[in-house]
Amino acid sequence: MLGRAVRIVEAFRPGEDTLAVTEVARRSGLHLATTSRMVGQLVDLGLLRREPDRRVGLGMRLWELGSRASPALTLREAAMPVMEDLHAVVGHHTQLGVLDGREVLFLERLSAPDAVINYTRIAGRLPLHASSSGLVLLAHAPRELQEEVLAGPLRTFTQATIATPRALRAALDRVRREGAAVCRGHFHPDACGVAVPVRSASGAVVAALSVIVPNDADARTHVTALRAAARGASRRLTSH
Repeated sequence: MLGRAVRIVEAFRPGEDTLAVTEVARRSGLHLATTSRMVGQLVDLGLLRREPDRRVGLGMRLWELGSRASPALTLREAAMPVMEDLHAVVGHHTQLGVLDGREVLFLERLSAPDAVINYTRIAGRLPLHASSSGLVLLAHAPRELQEEVLAGPLRTFTQATIATPRALRAALDRVRREGAAVCRGHFHPDACGVAVPVRSASGAVVAALSVIVPNDADARTHVTALRAAARGASRRLTSH
């Protein structure tokens, strides 16, 4: 029963406000009658909401429960002040991401109307090998996870996306050596991702702080500001 409920909730993708019950059934792989019955129960519990047109969406109760005692909430609260300062300096997208499985999960994102193109969003995910935040997190991840990702497949988004195990190993070595990842055009030719690690009091990498800026000669110059912001986030995280 719990597994079915999770499959129903997971049917909602980032940016989707509502779905028809038939679409929830299709995505979850459940029979329509089963989906309809369970959706009704989840609506009664406040985990889903039903609109006047009978479509359903995620409920506020789900957000409330997910926010309680979440390690991600503490991390976000510690990072937000320095992210706001960094965003004011950079003027483009500023992001905070964490490792979740074989993906980077973004906890926070600050942007501006005229910022360079960016595909990430809050609660959105990207592959580890194809993003600056992902490379930072993967470079400091357990060896077993690194080998899993290296074994592929490595999905490409542009001609610049890392596409081979050899190139990925070299990129991870470079991140560990330089303390930062610079990904020029990995998701879009016009954008460059720059990321650095955020560390806990023990020195473990717990998040990646990144900016998405124009893919030009000035992109790498943001590393210094990112490092200063990451140190500030680490200090605040330790004091929480």
